[in-house]
Amino acid sequence: MKIRDKKESGAPEGKHCFGVVKVGSKGQIVIPKEARDLFEINPGDQLLMLGDESSGLALVDNGMFTEFAHQVLNAQKKVGD
Repeated sequence: MKIRDKKESGAPEGKHCFGVVKVGSKGQIVIPKEARDLFEINPGDQLLMLGDESSGLALVDNGMFTEFAHQVLNAQKKVGD
């Protein structure tokens, strides 16, 4: 499946709608191939699921989130010195 041209879809730059996913009986969802390809999600990758009761759910690459958390903690240590 080809990722559509941004101009063709009318979506704002960097914004995507990958369609509807169905939750299976075990609570599993399938991440659409277009999304896996675009965000380089591969079997075995770990994703962190975040939730906000008013905004909804978000999936974040666990490694990127961990790196961000370390940067925040290191910056906080520098400010405290």
